[in-house]
Amino acid sequence: MSGKLLIIGFGPGSVDHMTKRAREAIEESDIVIGYKTYIDLVSDLIGDKPIISTGMTEEVSRAQEAVKWAERGKKVAVISSGDAGVYGMAGLVYEVLIEKGWTKESGVEVEVIPGVSAINSCGALLGAPIMHDACTISLSDHLTPWTLIEKRIEAAAMADFVIALYNPKSGRRTRQIVEAQRILLRYRSPETPVGLVKSAYRARQQIVITDLEHMLEYEIGMLTTVIIGNSSTFVHDGMMITPRGYQRKYTLDALEQPLKPHERLRKEAEPWALDQVKAERVRRTAEAALQKIAVRQNEQQETFPDILELAVSPGVANKVLAPEQMIAIANIAGSDGKMMYTPDHYLKLEIPTANPDDVIAKLKEAGLIVAPIGDVLTVKACDFCDGEKTDAIPYAKQLHEQLNGLALPKELKLGFNGCGMACYGAVREDIGIVYRKGAFDLFLGGKTIGRNAHPGQLVAEGIPPHEIVPTVIRIIQEYKEHGHPNERFHKFFQRVKQVSGFVYQEANSKSKIEVPACGE
Repeated sequence: MSGKLLIIGFGPGSVDHMTKRAREAIEESDIVIGYKTYIDLVSDLIGDKPIISTGMTEEVSRAQEAVKWAERGKKVAVISSGDAGVYGMAGLVYEVLIEKGWTKESGVEVEVIPGVSAINSCGALLGAPIMHDACTISLSDHLTPWTLIEKRIEAAAMADFVIALYNPKSGRRTRQIVEAQRILLRYRSPETPVGLVKSAYRARQQIVITDLEHMLEYEIGMLTTVIIGNSSTFVHDGMMITPRGYQRKYTLDALEQPLKPHERLRKEAEPWALDQVKAERVRRTAEAALQKIAVRQNEQQETFPDILELAVSPGVANKVLAPEQMIAIANIAGSDGKMMYTPDHYLKLEIPTANPDDVIAKLKEAGLIVAPIGDVLTVKACDFCDGEKTDAIPYAKQLHEQLNGLALPKELKLGFNGCGMACYGAVREDIGIVYRKGAFDLFLGGKTIGRNAHPGQLVAEGIPPHEIVPTVIRIIQEYKEHGHPNERFHKFFQRVKQVSGFVYQEANSKSKIEVPACGE
C-alpha cells in the first residue's frame, strides 16, 4: 500500500487563517507529526488520531518518523506553523527522502500545502510594511554560520530591502539581534520604522511599533518577528506603510490624473528606469558602489567574537573550589565572560576568545577539570561523603576519564552515587549507578524534568566492580550508534526496548493515591 506525506503549513495558528486544504489534509491523515506547541494549536482538528510530537531542535527525528510511517502505507501529516516551505519542515523531509534514494516516480507521494508565513501575518497586523521588495533572514546560527548571516544582513541593508527577521533571540542567543541592529544602523536612519509582533493571531499577541534606534528596549524573543522598514517606510496612526512608488506617477488625492494611461509608460515618465540611464552613468555608479564596499571591508570594525563555552569543576569527587581556582577562573573569564553555576556541580563558562586552546590550558594549569557542553555525556558524581567513602571513587574517575564529554545524539547525564543512600539523585538521571554492598546497581532511562519526570528503571543489581565500566561503555556505544539525532536516552531506551541486554519495561498505569496514616 502506498503512503503519502502531507507537509502542511497551517499559518499563524488561528483556524480563521488556515487554508481549507490545510484543514482537509489534517483530517484525511492517519498520523499527525509535529512540534508539541504546533500540535496543541491544531488539536481540535486532530481528534483521536495517533500523534507523534517532539520538542524543539528535534526536527530531524520528526522527518525520519514521518518518512518511516509513509513508507508503511500511512497518510502522514507533518505540520508546521506559518508556511512549511519557509523555515519549516518541507525541505528537511525532502532531504531525508533523498538520502533514502527517493524519486517522484518510485517513492511515496509528497504534497506540500502552503500557509501564511510570519512575514505576511505580522505585516498585516502592522499595516502594509511589505508593499515593496522584501526579504526574510533568520538570526538563528544553530544551522547557519553567523559570518554568513552577517553578510546577508549587510547585503539586505545595503540594497534597501524591507527585512523580516525570524528567530531573532532566545534564552541563549542574545547577541545576534544586537549585532543585526549594529549592522543595519550603518546603512539606515535611526528613525527607520520597526515593527515587533509576538504570537501573531494567537492568544498572547503583542504588537509594538518603534524605530531602529530604540528597538532593543522592547521585549524580543523566539516568538517575535521583527520587521524593519526601508528608506521610504513611514508610520501613520500606528501603522507601518511602505510606498510602492505610485506617488511618482500619480496624484493620489486627485480624481483626474495628469498623465493619461497611454502616457504613463513613456520614457519621460520613468526617468529612473534602467533603459533610460546612460551606460556611462551605470558604469560610474557600479564602480563607486564596488569601491565603497572595498573601503568598508578594509575598515577596522567591531568584530563578533567567538564564544568558548565549556564546563569546569575541581574534580570528580571533589566539590570544593579553592580560592586560588576561583580567582583564576574570574581572571580567565574577564569582564566580558560569564560564569554560571549549574545543578550538575560544575561552573559553565562563556568566554569571548580567539584562542580557545590557551584558555583551556590556563584552566587546567589551575587544577580544574575542563569538559565540553552541549550534546555530550556528563558524569555527575557525589562527593562520597566528603571523600570518606572511597571504595567507588576509582570507578567514577574511570568513567569520567573514558566518557565525559563524549559527543552523543543528545546530552546525557550519568549519575554516580557512592552508597545506597543515593543522595545525589543518580537514580533520576539518564543512567544511574549506585554503589551498594561492594557492588553496583544500575538504573536506565531516568527523566529529571517535565510533568512526567520519573526515576530510571532498576535493570541490574549487584554488578561486580570490574564489570561496571565496560557495561556502561557498551550502553553508551549502542546509544551513540543507534540513537536518532536529538533523541534523549530515555526515549531511545523506550524505542529500542533493549540496550546491551537490559530490557525496557513499560511503566505501570497511574497508581491510586492512598490517604496517609496521618490523615493529611
